[in-house]
Formats: sequence, structure tokens, C-alpha cells
Amino acid sequence: MEPVRTVSGKAYPWGAKNVDTDVIIPAHWLKTITRAGLGRGAFETVRAQPGNIFDDPAYAGSPILIAGDNFGCGSSREHAAWALGDLGIKAVIAPSFSDIFSGNAFKNGIVPVVLPQDAVDRLIEVAKTDEITIDLETMTVTTPFQDRFTFELDPFRRQCLMEGLDEVGLTLARDTAISKYEAMLDEHRPWIAGETNASIAVEGAGRT
Repeated sequence: MEPVRTVSGKAYPWGAKNVDTDVIIPAHWLKTITRAGLGRGAFETVRAQPGNIFDDPAYAGSPILIAGDNFGCGSSREHAAWALGDLGIKAVIAPSFSDIFSGNAFKNGIVPVVLPQDAVDRLIEVAKTDEITIDLETMTVTTPFQDRFTFELDPFRRQCLMEGLDEVGLTLARDTAISKYEAMLDEHRPWIAGETNASIAVEGAGRT
């Protein structure tokens, strides 16, 4: 996961409320086991409508999506976050998010920014003509018109985003401590390693 400190650029001024994960990525796209290419299916039903915002050249490649209340509700499919990421979206601004979607977004390097409705309404208007900046250092969303909206993030999740750490990265960051603990087990409780190796050998033999 790449570190995210700022997200700046054009934004999709959508504002739709109660957008569920089936709208973000329809169920028939869930057969894939890879993230690559899911952006093609992102908002498929919305993009089937003429003049939709996601195919508007004015917003092509926008890294920010502005939505309404309860974004990401519905099923818990992580493919929704994958699809947004493959579409190039690095942050979503909305008054509220589904808890599960919010967690999936964090794990995939997407910043869920919660702002009150009046701030969201203002950003939708600005996004129609100008860029928006989200800064995780200052925890603010700003515009060229001196708008400045503050938001909150869980400190641990904020740190993970800024350092580009997912669960694998967090584990690898503690590699020294893990290796030291395993060495201690080998020295003081060698029977544990012996039982583990024996179990692996038995399981391997059973598969042959």
C-alpha cells in the first residue's frame, strides 16, 4: 500500500445518498480474485445512463469522490474498495459511511473523509470548476477559495495511511520482534518447535 499524505485534484461532485456496494461494483464482477480491471465495472449501472458524471471528460481521472450519507452500505464486499482504487479514487468525502466499507477503504489506502452536509454541499459546488485538497497532516479539506474544513480520523488508521501500512506491512514492521520471540521459544521451549515441525511432516505425508 502506498503512503497517503495528501490527495489533491478534481473531484466527482456526485452527492448521491445511500450508495450501496452493489452500485459501486455489481455482484457479477465478484468472480474475479484480482483487483486489476475492476475499475471498468465501478458504478456500472450509473455509467449506463447517458451523461453520467463518471464518464464526463471534465472529471476523468479525478482522485476524489464526493458522495452523500451512508456511502458504502449493503454487502461487505471488499471489491467495492478495490474497484474505487482501480478507478483512481484515493479519497471519498461524505457525511457518513458504512462501518464495513470504511474499514475496507482504510485497508486499501482510500481515505474516507466525514464532513457535515453543508461542507459537502459547498465542496460539490467547488468541484464543478476547481480542485480540492485533502491533507492528512493538518486533517483539513481546502479549496482555492479559502474554504477550510476539518475532519477526524482514528489516529492508528491515520498513521497506517500516512505510512502506507496494511496488515502485512504492520506484521513485517515487527519482524525483528517476531524473530526474537521465536528464537526465545527455540531456546527455552524447544518442544514447541518440535511439535510444530512434526505436525507439518504428518500433514505433508497425509497429502501424498
